[in-house]
Amino acid sequence: MSKQPTHFAFPARLLHWLMALMIIAMLFIGAGMVASVSARHEWLINLHKPLGIAILALAVVRLLVRFCTRQPPLPEDLPGWQAMAAKASHVLLYGLMLVLPLLGWAMISAAGDPVMLGRSLQLPSILPADAQVFALLRKAHGYLAYLLFVTVLVHLAAALFHGWVRRDGVLDSMLRGRDRG
Repeated sequence: MSKQPTHFAFPARLLHWLMALMIIAMLFIGAGMVASVSARHEWLINLHKPLGIAILALAVVRLLVRFCTRQPPLPEDLPGWQAMAAKASHVLLYGLMLVLPLLGWAMISAAGDPVMLGRSLQLPSILPADAQVFALLRKAHGYLAYLLFVTVLVHLAAALFHGWVRRDGVLDSMLRGRDRG
């Protein structure tokens, strides 16, 4: 039987940090969109849509990588409630990375607008145009975006707690490759 890994595989680390940047950018772009009625509003929307679809595609790839590679275990001395919270927060993060882009796509479809990825690539509508459904999906998309923001902050706080307070290797397992030395 092979030894448990102490670090995440390179593809998992690459996808983690790439998606972290994309999700943080997406949250700020989304906040800018809802706070702006200026000329930049359309520019932000045209950035938000393809970035959301890219996050959706990478989330699927990331799940495949997660299921096909071994992850380092949590520290054995980690209290049970913290281990459960870590697992639950990861499920929530993955769920939101999948649901939010799909919800955005459905919302745009319900608005009767095309989902454009650039100037020439248009995704098919996944819902018929319906103003009431659009309003409901828009509200849900906004609330779930806030939930994602809070979840990312808690995830970051937990990572820093592991790295700076516990110093138990959890943060290092996502920062670096195999053991040095």
